[in-house]
Amino acid sequence: MTNRILVTGSAAQGGFSLIEMMMVVAIMAVLAAMAAPLYELTVKRAKEQELRTGLRQIREAIDAYKRAVNDGRVARKAEESEYPRKLEDLVDGVPDMKEPEKRKIYFLRRLPRDPMADDPALPDAETWGKRAYESPPDSPQEGDDVFDIYSRSQQIGLNGIAYDKW
Repeated sequence: MTNRILVTGSAAQGGFSLIEMMMVVAIMAVLAAMAAPLYELTVKRAKEQELRTGLRQIREAIDAYKRAVNDGRVARKAEESEYPRKLEDLVDGVPDMKEPEKRKIYFLRRLPRDPMADDPALPDAETWGKRAYESPPDSPQEGDDVFDIYSRSQQIGLNGIAYDKW
């Protein structure tokens, strides 16, 4: 003779109890709370990488412009520095003085935007802080040329250094 257990009532329906549902919700809340800071860190790292890339591209273009001036390919007045007057000159191009047709020399395809800039309405060139050649490095000021650029953000990077000091 076999023993048979007769199941009746709510247990026979095979659903989840309220306690089981609460445990699942609690576990999911803990996982979500752990994932949120990791997501924020990932977003911050991506923005910092974009900032590094933008700074490098613009600084290399400024240096290439200076080399072109020193090589006599870009015209300048005696009282002007060897650096571009504005960032847009790197994208808009300047006439090549050594070229008979005076074709333009372009130093950047497009001007990167500062990823730390808060105002999306600003033009790309206005998102960067600019330092003139005559300006001291510890107190950068704009002037008649663009010797260097920096982020205007006062936030601190993952490396502990403020973005405007990069």
